[in-house]
Amino acid sequence: MTVRRDFQEPARCRPDLLIGREDLFATARDQLASGGSVLLHGPAGIGKSTVLRALAEEYGATARTVLRCSATESESHLPFLALADLLGLVLDDVAPRLPAAQRTALESALTGRGESSLLRDGLALRLAVLSALRALAAQGPVLVVADDLQWLDPASAELLGFAARRLEGTPVQLLCAVRTEGQESQEYDRHLRACPPDTVAVRLGPLTHTQTAQLLDHRGHGGLPRSTLREIHRTSGGNPLFALELGRALAESPTPPRPGEPLPVPTSLRALVLSRLDMLSVEARRTLLVASAGARPTPALLHAAGRENAEAECAQAAELGLLATEQEAPAVRFAHPLISAALYAEAPAQERRAAHAALSTAASDPIERARHLALATTGTDPEVAARLAEAAALARDRGAPSVAAQLGLLAARHTPAGGVPSPDERRLQAAEDAITAGEVDLARDIAREVLTRATVPADRVRAWIIVIDTAGHTMAEVDAVFPQALADAGDDPRLLALVHYQLAWRGLIVEGDFTEAREEAAHAAELAERGGDRRTELLALAFQAQTETLMGHPEAPRTIKRALKEPQDPRVACHHNGAGSARFRWLVMGDQLAEARATVTALLREVRRRGSVESEVHFLRGLAETELRAGHCGRALELARDSLRLARDSGIGETASAMLTSLAEASGGDVDRALALAREAVEHAEEDGDQMYLSRALGALGYAQLVAGDPAGTVRSLRRVRRLELGLGITDPARGRWHGDLAEALVRIGEPAEAQDVIDASREHALRLGRDSVIAVLDRAEALVRAALGDQEAAVVQLTSAQDRLAKLGYGLEEARAAFALAHLRTRHAETGPRRTAAYDEATRLFRRCRALPWLRQVDEALTGQEPEPALAVPDTTDGLDALAALASMERQVAALVMEGATNREIAGRLFVSVKTVEATLTRVYRKLGIRSRVDIVRLAAARRAK
Repeated sequence: MTVRRDFQEPARCRPDLLIGREDLFATARDQLASGGSVLLHGPAGIGKSTVLRALAEEYGATARTVLRCSATESESHLPFLALADLLGLVLDDVAPRLPAAQRTALESALTGRGESSLLRDGLALRLAVLSALRALAAQGPVLVVADDLQWLDPASAELLGFAARRLEGTPVQLLCAVRTEGQESQEYDRHLRACPPDTVAVRLGPLTHTQTAQLLDHRGHGGLPRSTLREIHRTSGGNPLFALELGRALAESPTPPRPGEPLPVPTSLRALVLSRLDMLSVEARRTLLVASAGARPTPALLHAAGRENAEAECAQAAELGLLATEQEAPAVRFAHPLISAALYAEAPAQERRAAHAALSTAASDPIERARHLALATTGTDPEVAARLAEAAALARDRGAPSVAAQLGLLAARHTPAGGVPSPDERRLQAAEDAITAGEVDLARDIAREVLTRATVPADRVRAWIIVIDTAGHTMAEVDAVFPQALADAGDDPRLLALVHYQLAWRGLIVEGDFTEAREEAAHAAELAERGGDRRTELLALAFQAQTETLMGHPEAPRTIKRALKEPQDPRVACHHNGAGSARFRWLVMGDQLAEARATVTALLREVRRRGSVESEVHFLRGLAETELRAGHCGRALELARDSLRLARDSGIGETASAMLTSLAEASGGDVDRALALAREAVEHAEEDGDQMYLSRALGALGYAQLVAGDPAGTVRSLRRVRRLELGLGITDPARGRWHGDLAEALVRIGEPAEAQDVIDASREHALRLGRDSVIAVLDRAEALVRAALGDQEAAVVQLTSAQDRLAKLGYGLEEARAAFALAHLRTRHAETGPRRTAAYDEATRLFRRCRALPWLRQVDEALTGQEPEPALAVPDTTDGLDALAALASMERQVAALVMEGATNREIAGRLFVSVKTVEATLTRVYRKLGIRSRVDIVRLAAARRAK
């Protein structure tokens, strides 16, 4: 199926299309043929659209679906016009295959009718566009052809870029063109970042003198003197459009210039355009002015705006090359955006206002009508301001906050000084819309401007909060703002609550101090209650509850109850930073898995109903974590992968979702993928300076390393976690549950004393907080310490008890790990065979029930090797013949077992490590001892004995 062919000139019928572009065309052709995407860029008039048409004509036939759009500057302020071009004709085909919330959002955006879930969450439409392209790609290859990306309305540009960055692996190719200026221009970078990862950027540069002459000859302007051709090339700078315009002007000039004389025309395209406009009738120029002012001019719109002879006047302009002729497209389209811009810029202000006044009643879109009304009005006008504010709200609901910000600023400009809302209030609303749109510089500038003149405390505090919000994770850079915001808030508890809520975040982000963050949140909640601001009160209480839970603070349950009290604010109740989320975290940390599952499932259901994607990502992770704790590894892996995909599609919570998915992969999926995801999460957290998520990501990495058979790596990662959480003031071991893994890894590398220290310190907090599952896991780890020290009988008793308690608490995977460790102890002297296999039956059964595939593989490895008695260390020698004393504990153990003649598999079974770990340890031993093989270790031992 092929839709919308806006470009009607067949490339193969135009021999001038490839003049000077042969190599670039070949590069782009090869990229498209290989399945990649292409971004053409260069200055105005350089020939991007021409090459784009040629490539689209050649490769459009190979795609099942061709989606096209070509924007103009005058329509760039209206949301979703380019989206309508791209998807309008395929909406009926793809809509039935979209989730209900996405379908509603997409239909609302394209038609302007119906309620959009974007009112609650601007991500629904982004995901709808992505899903629509994926649905089309499922039927066959898709080619998206987009010209003049710089004029795309911000909403459509964001949506196209959002989808393009996430289409890897699908048969969707982009062929785009964007205007850039200057030989070394990097303006296309932001457009390239919005394209698929395999996109090749192709810059179109100026034509040479020879190529310019060829172009003019092909367009019927041949036979010019050499000096004239040289002057055309110099004046045009090799720009094809400029050269053709100069050639046209020369052809129409009654007296051609003599050799050596300057061209008898101005050197700028704008002047050339105005010269050609002189050939139009006065009425035709007025019609073109209305068209240049309109967002998407059509003959019908021009008629409605009072241009009765629009068709004839447009035909006259088309004959002069000012308008493009398009058989299928109903729009009146200028031959080049510069023509429209020059015409509009040169028109007297009074005529421009008249054109906008006509369009303010003729346009069908309420946003466009409001914009035209504003541009037709001078001075302040409360009615105009109100209409602009309504249009801004509509744009906000449509998921176009950037447009809402622009309209809001227009509304402020037309609001009288004593108006209600005031001009500054409308500016601040525009700033908040700008933040939503990611235009933080604009938002900050608006807020700073308001602060230069505002005297109303509420406006000043609101402006300071915007300044703080625009700082993001660099909140330390706006430290000086807080005293000023507090001074402006005065004794108003409502305003003070807003500032102290931000101070709570500052305590966490800037200071990394949970105590300070908790105190500020509690103070903010108290102030908000006094000021009657229930929303801020609920947010502050939820923040306080989350902080207290992570701190292991005894007040956490009471704070959660306060945050859950009625009345609730619907914007906060099921928010991922709201009280419901705080309660879930408390339940899952307190071993109440069934209630935690019910709570997070209800929250997930509600946010899906509301179309809140950010909260959906968060609660998908929460449900996955609950299932993982319960030992439902297969289900947890599915949920975690869903969360990660949605996080990457939406650009929200990627670090947290990668961390959680790593835990799920290490438990029930692919260990190599678990390691990669954990390292990705660590890297992102370090780049962001996020100590909170850095500790979580390192915890996931340590667990994945343990499952992968790298206890030394686990120790490195989890020792960092221990230091981080000590500095942050996190004392509840149920937060990350890494303590047992660190102790187990320390035993494996021969450091039982440190392992016992970790266990003792963690058990103290677990007992204080009543974390029964954590205590049981610590007992399992302590049993391994006892076994390593030779007290096997006590170890078996402790492991048996830990397994029973974990089973009763519903921690299936931890129960299976206890059974696995118990089998290790009981079969230490057993040979391979039925007896040994039977000892592992319980662990195998439990791991299978959990669908814990990586752990099942460890059971298989254990079943194939013998379990000799462990030896903690190799006695040091004073002989210079060996350097065994310089080896690390684990290395000495491996070397000692090699001296006894043990195989690598036997060593792995003896030391509770993988064969890969043994091999890696031996490599280090060889390097440190200056030897090459196991035989050399045996020789060293023999030499020592002979000594």
